[in-house]
Amino acid sequence: MSCKNDTKIIRELQNIHSEIKAKYAPDKRVELFDINFELTDNQLILEGEITSKKAFSILLDSLKNRNLEFSNNVRVLPDVKVGDLKYAVARNSVINIRSQPKHSAELGTQGLLGMSLKVLDKKGDFYRIQTPDNYISWVDKGGITRMNENEFDVWNQSRKVIFTQNFGYVYVDKSVNSKIISDITLGGLLHYVSEDNQFYEVKYPDNRTGFIKKSEGVIYSSWIKNLTISQENIETVARTMIGFPYLWGGTSSKGIDCSGFTKMVYLMNGFVIPRDASQQINAGETVDTNLNFEGLEKGDLLFFGRKATKKKRQRVTHVGIWLGNNKMEFIHASGNVHLSSMDSSQPNYDEFNKNRYLGSKRYLNVEDKLIIDLKEKIKL
Repeated sequence: MSCKNDTKIIRELQNIHSEIKAKYAPDKRVELFDINFELTDNQLILEGEITSKKAFSILLDSLKNRNLEFSNNVRVLPDVKVGDLKYAVARNSVINIRSQPKHSAELGTQGLLGMSLKVLDKKGDFYRIQTPDNYISWVDKGGITRMNENEFDVWNQSRKVIFTQNFGYVYVDKSVNSKIISDITLGGLLHYVSEDNQFYEVKYPDNRTGFIKKSEGVIYSSWIKNLTISQENIETVARTMIGFPYLWGGTSSKGIDCSGFTKMVYLMNGFVIPRDASQQINAGETVDTNLNFEGLEKGDLLFFGRKATKKKRQRVTHVGIWLGNNKMEFIHASGNVHLSSMDSSQPNYDEFNKNRYLGSKRYLNVEDKLIIDLKEKIKL
């Protein structure tokens, strides 16, 4: 390796890296593949962080095929920083998951009590985690209980209770007048211990125990098996969230953004779907290709944003759920969760979103690896 070829070699390796990344890790929100190449004293040094072992293996083979000697300092996450505790479960009613390992960073998404997580990295008091929809970001240590693989399996296989009201409490005793252990929100999960006529005894991932009213929860396995997945139930669940305040990055009843809203509606109908609107548009079956709101069915997702031009690509910035109901209505989170219409004769006509409508996707009764059916997971 000679100095005059250094720039050429680095450029070639960067191009190889970009090609592999575009194929195996195109979305950094769900897969990490960030590698830097440096030449020091004629020694090629690789540094960075990755989660895609397959992509990294292909890159290493490419280097070896070029007979390049190199020093590999790339971190394959998770690594020794997290040790054997490579898993975690959310221990608070809602955990805030941020773009960077600091409290002042942008809120990327949220997790609900009992949510199972993978732990990838640690920095200070924050852990880089991956949610069930594969979203990668950072959460502070106070929001999670870390576990080894065996403990994590025990948690995931345990009988659970799902909270089915928008808001509520876990009580110290079998009385709503007793002290509370914590609040709990829609979709929260706790380990089932026992029950009587009025209360479930439940256990947190950190082994705290308490009680929730039976009228506010149900055994998870029974809930998912008996869940009626239908267009009507999509609307029913969506309407229970009317008035929820808008919160950038929110996916809970404490605050919700547009894609967090569609995600929660589908979660409470038994599906885990991608996190962001720009990801959700890549799932499901394309409908309404003529963009005239014909052929849409209740439950379809409508996408909005900047339309493509000769110089700029399409940019998805908003999403809602089509209801129709002879009023061309859709429900979405913008300011708060509310109904709008594409019919100019309706009092809730939304001209702004009509003018930036990009198209729709159907999720119900569609097979797609990006749409996880929780009924199927129960069968495993």
